[in-house]
Amino acid sequence: MTNTEIVEKISTNSKSRVDKKINELTCIGPVSELEEYVKKDWWKRIFNAYYLKTDGDVVEDQKITSAEVNFFSEILELRTEHRILDLCCGQGRHSIELTERGFYKVDGLDRSRYLIQKAKSIVKKKGLICRFREGDARKMHYLNDEFDRILILGNSFGYFESINDDIKVLKEAFRILKPWGKLLIDLTDGAYVKENFQPRSWEWIDKEYFVCRERTLSADEQRLISREVITHVNKGVLVDQFYAERLYSEEHIKNLLAKVGFSDIEIHGTITPDSQRNQDLGMMEQRLIVTASVKKEWSKLKISPNEINKNVVVIFGDPSKPDRLKPSTTFDDDDFYTIDQLKSALKQIKGYNFTYLSNHDSLINDLNKIKGHFDYVFNLCDEGFYNEARNELHIPALLEILKIDYTGSGPQCLAYCYDKSLIRGLAKELEVPVPEAILVKPGERIIDLPLFFPAIVKPNFGDSSFGITQQSVVNNGEELLNAITEIREKFGYNNPILIEQFLPGKDLSLGIIGNPPNNYIVLPINEEDYSSLPPEFPKICGYEAKWNPNSPYWNIKSKIAELPEEVSQLIENSSLKLFERLECRDYVRFDWRIDSEGNPKLLEVNPNPGWCWDGHLAKMAKFAGIDYKEMIIEILNSAEKRFNSH
Repeated sequence: MTNTEIVEKISTNSKSRVDKKINELTCIGPVSELEEYVKKDWWKRIFNAYYLKTDGDVVEDQKITSAEVNFFSEILELRTEHRILDLCCGQGRHSIELTERGFYKVDGLDRSRYLIQKAKSIVKKKGLICRFREGDARKMHYLNDEFDRILILGNSFGYFESINDDIKVLKEAFRILKPWGKLLIDLTDGAYVKENFQPRSWEWIDKEYFVCRERTLSADEQRLISREVITHVNKGVLVDQFYAERLYSEEHIKNLLAKVGFSDIEIHGTITPDSQRNQDLGMMEQRLIVTASVKKEWSKLKISPNEINKNVVVIFGDPSKPDRLKPSTTFDDDDFYTIDQLKSALKQIKGYNFTYLSNHDSLINDLNKIKGHFDYVFNLCDEGFYNEARNELHIPALLEILKIDYTGSGPQCLAYCYDKSLIRGLAKELEVPVPEAILVKPGERIIDLPLFFPAIVKPNFGDSSFGITQQSVVNNGEELLNAITEIREKFGYNNPILIEQFLPGKDLSLGIIGNPPNNYIVLPINEEDYSSLPPEFPKICGYEAKWNPNSPYWNIKSKIAELPEEVSQLIENSSLKLFERLECRDYVRFDWRIDSEGNPKLLEVNPNPGWCWDGHLAKMAKFAGIDYKEMIIEILNSAEKRFNSH
């Protein structure tokens, strides 16, 4: 297979880095033994912008992709309701084509961060829902029996130095396929390539770029060793790289699939791409199409304790206690419905047994009684210990004292994020943009402070938008004093108040599930849609939007934000920096807003954000094609990976 490339657009910064590398690079010249220069993990580095340039005549040709999807869909008898995994998906060309055809359960996984980000960017621009994640095909973080079909396309099989790693990929595919699920592999015709590969070639990519290639068989004649020297006519050599791919014959690949346990293995002939450049197709020139079926029993259901893999304790707020953040100050039907929706999702998760604790009076004793008989706590007590929001950190602190593992962020992170002004300071330290603001301490005279309008007045300490109403947005001194008085009457006169510059642009949220830098998902950015709101109402998603069904704010909807790429990247990169600095864990939501000049500014950080079925995190997950149950699973899996990494 040929490699590396520059994509349609390259940012100024990226281009300067490329130019710097160009000046530093030296071609190593003639080589007698190509195999000596192949690194074991060559595939970690090679699939970047240059790859899309050199192989663009095939992997960037929409007609070729469409024809391949037609062929594969017919072979696999694909249905739109099938859950499909495009394994080693690259920049997602097949996944995106399937999604555009109405397939709504498509996942893509690839080791290349560059190509995954490219895929995410494309689906965002197209307004599609298709899930892409970075990962290793030898150890995938999907559940057993999750997919109806798995595709390994574009000659993406056989990169590893050892054939045992190829077997690991197939075993993982077998594990995550449902009973009677099917695997399709599109890989180079090894027997053909052995007889027909070009030892040397010269190919013009366009008027400025050309690539020289050398090829030879490995010492054991099981792999094709390739070298590419990519050159710019004016800048000289850009890349001098080596790689190797295993050559499977029809018989060899069928035997390998059978060894793993696949059945009904069938070769569906070969395909050759109709390249417009049609110069050196390399490993893509003639490819075998192989399918195989999985005949196995479903994974064990929760029938008896012996079949339970995880015993998990779920901690909620206490329904028997008052909660001043709720309109009625008590748990109502909506709260109990939300809890039931969660329990319904948890019941569908195989291999888990969930126990529920919500009596805060006996919580410590209850945990001590069953300690040692469960694996960890799923901490969903975002109301706080005894339903006091400021005591949200008490639950994880208690669990740490008892030496019990738990999901979500720890007490220090929760303490940081409860203080809005403190988060502003940390954000500034990290060069994350925030709105202008003033912290008003108890007893401080407002008239002596510099003011800016419009502004929004909010409690510095708070949760669930408590204290933020349409009266919180002020345009003059009189409205400001009224808003401050209202907050002090509700919260008391001994708590600080934040007066923050009100930003008129888009109201945004970004969710992260997982634990950077290795295992995490950045969910699509959510935008509040205020189009249904009367024009005289300030565009905020405050307390009324969350708790008052009779308010016009109740009708606010959410949608995928349409943002310039540089704005999206700033929000994502800044959120990841804050995630690390604040020691967030497992799942978190970052709230942002756009100012009058189009610049994003951070408003708040929400560790352990609302987990309810219709909350912002669930909405963002849905935009990513992750349903509510799957979102919960992702959170649990993220915590379990974190436990196991220590």
